[in-house]
Amino acid sequence: MEKIFLASSSPRRAELLRGLGLEFTICAPDADENIIDKTIPINMYVQELALLKATAAAKELIGNRGIIISADTVVCMDGEILGKPQNEQNAKDMLAALSGKTHEVYTGICIMRIHDGFTVCESERTAVTFLPNSDDKINRYVKTGEPMDKAGAYGIQGLGAALIEKIDGDYFNVVGLPVSKLTSLLEKEFDINIF
Repeated sequence: MEKIFLASSSPRRAELLRGLGLEFTICAPDADENIIDKTIPINMYVQELALLKATAAAKELIGNRGIIISADTVVCMDGEILGKPQNEQNAKDMLAALSGKTHEVYTGICIMRIHDGFTVCESERTAVTFLPNSDDKINRYVKTGEPMDKAGAYGIQGLGAALIEKIDGDYFNVVGLPVSKLTSLLEKEFDINIF
């Protein structure tokens, strides 16, 4: 099997790859995400971000053989991207805006073969519906600290699950890596089968 490099510092993505039995090395260089045009459709935007991360990693890995896996996840409400909260009040405002409504989570994934640059990028969309959460419940959740490093100010794989009524689509996409799509691409395009 080819050597795998994960172009992400996300502990959640690393945990999902480990769960697939894949051995990998983390290589997460800084990439200037501000160069991506935010006016393009969200599904293209997340693919561009994933490609940017893979390209930055490839520059550091020149001379290596193997593949790079990168991903970027955004939370989108009414066409507006909700990033990571800047402070507790910002987290409370985001969660209040999501309360009782359905929003979308998009993840762009990119797989790049280092030695010849062969690259495949795709995206996945999942709809997430929040319960109508009270201000008190939101405040208590924010006080846990969990929302502060997460897009949209919640983590579906943690305490944030208590805020969610239902999802339509890939759960792992909301965590940060659409596992089914990733494994299909690895098998179809790179001849890497996890079984």
